[in-house]
Amino acid sequence: MDHAPVLTADADGVPTPQRYWAILTIGLGLMLAVLDGAIANVALPTIARDVHASPADSIWVVNAYQLTVTISLLPLASLGDILGYRRVYQVGLAVFTIASLACALSDSLITLTFARVIQGLGAAGIMSVNGALIRFIYPRRWLGRGVGINATVGSVSSALGPTVAAAILSVAPWPWLFAVNVPIGLAAAIIALRTLPATPQSGQRFDFASAAMTAATFALVIIAIDGLGHGEKFLLVGLEGLAGLGIGAWCVMRQMSEPSPLLPVDLMRNPLFALSVATSICSFTAQGLALVSLPFLFEDTLGRGQVMTGLLLTPWPLTVAVIATLVGRMSDRYPAGILGGIGLAVMATGLALLALMPAHPSTGDIVWRMTICGLGFGVFNTPNNRAIITTAPRSRSGGASGMQATARLLGQTIGAALVALIFGLFPTHGTELTLTVAAFIAGAAALVSLTRMLDRGAVISQE
Repeated sequence: MDHAPVLTADADGVPTPQRYWAILTIGLGLMLAVLDGAIANVALPTIARDVHASPADSIWVVNAYQLTVTISLLPLASLGDILGYRRVYQVGLAVFTIASLACALSDSLITLTFARVIQGLGAAGIMSVNGALIRFIYPRRWLGRGVGINATVGSVSSALGPTVAAAILSVAPWPWLFAVNVPIGLAAAIIALRTLPATPQSGQRFDFASAAMTAATFALVIIAIDGLGHGEKFLLVGLEGLAGLGIGAWCVMRQMSEPSPLLPVDLMRNPLFALSVATSICSFTAQGLALVSLPFLFEDTLGRGQVMTGLLLTPWPLTVAVIATLVGRMSDRYPAGILGGIGLAVMATGLALLALMPAHPSTGDIVWRMTICGLGFGVFNTPNNRAIITTAPRSRSGGASGMQATARLLGQTIGAALVALIFGLFPTHGTELTLTVAAFIAGAAALVSLTRMLDRGAVISQE
C-alpha cells in the first residue's frame, strides 16, 4: 500500500528523518545501477575464458547493459513525469534486483547478455528519475547538497566498480559480482516503499513514437561504432550510423513544438545546460575508455592478477571520494565552467601520463598516474552535474534528470564501444591507443567546459 503523501509542485522538500531515509534509498539504488555498469570490467578476461568467448565478444557483457540503459533513460524519465518519479524508481529497483539474480545464474555468454539487458532496463528506471526525486526530497535552500550527494555517489560508484569487483573476486567466482546486488536491492526497495515522496503527475500521454525514435537513434549509432570494432563491413556500419543520425534529426524536429518533449530539446536551448551535457558525455567517454581497457593491460600485458588489477584502479575512485566534500563546497562559490575546465585538464594530463608509462611500470608508477586522473575527474563531476540539474525549471526536473543520466551512460557506452573498435583494429597496441584517445577527448572536454564562461547571461539556479 502507498502511504506516502503526494507532494505539490511547489513543495519544499520532505521533513527529517524521512529525508535521510529517502536519500539513503536513492544512494543505494544509484550505487547498484552505476556499479554494475563497471563492475564486470575487471572480470571480463575471466568471464571470456569461462564462457569460451573472445575478448572482443566478451565486451558485450558491458555493452549490453550500458546500451540498454542509455536507450531507456529518456523514455522512462518521461514516464516518471506522467506516472510519478517514485513509481518508476520502485519498479526499476525491483526489475534490477531480479535480473541481478538471473545474471548470477547465467552459464553462457548469451544468457548472461540477455540478463544484463533486463538488468539495464531496471537500472534505467532507477537512474532516470533519481535527480528529479532529489528536487522534491531536499528543501530549495539545500538542493545543492542533494545534487552533490547524488553526483558523488554516481561518480565514485562508477570508478569503484573495478575495486569492488576485485574484492569480491578475491573470495568468490564472478557470478557473485551480481548475486551481491540481491540483498542490497531488497533493502533499498523496502526503504523506498516507506520514504520516497509521491510526486505530482503531469497527466500527459506517453509519446511512444518519440520513445521508439530516441531508442533507435542511440542504439544504431552505438552499434555502428561497435560494428567497426568487430570488423563489420564499412557500408553496413555507415548505413547504421546514418540511419541513427537521421532518425535522431527527425525526432528533434518532431518534438520542437512540444511543451514537455520526451527528448528535452527545450532544455538544450539553454547554452549552459547544453554545454554541461556535452562536457559530461566527453568526460565519461574518456573515463570509459580508460576503465574498460586498463584491466586488459594490467592482467594480459603486465601479468597482474585480478585482485591486484582492482587495487591498481583504486586510486582513481579513492581520490574522487576524498575531495568530494571540498569540491561540493567549491561548486556553490565558483562557476561549473571554471571548475570543470580545470578538472578535465588535470584528468587529460593523467590519462596522457598513463599512455606514456614505461613498458614495465612499477606499482608506484601506476598509482600516482591514476591519482591524477581521479583528482581531475573529481574536480569536474559534481559542479557539472549540479549545473545540469539546477539550470532546468523545476517543472522539467524529469527531463533534466534523464538527460544527466543519459549523458553519463552515453559517454560510458561510447567509451566501451570505442575500446572494442580500437582493440579490433590495433590488437597489439590497443590499450596505449585507447588511453591516448581518452586523453585527447578529456582535453577537448576541458575546452568545451571553459566555453561556458563565454555565456555571460548563464546563471546556475539556486532553487
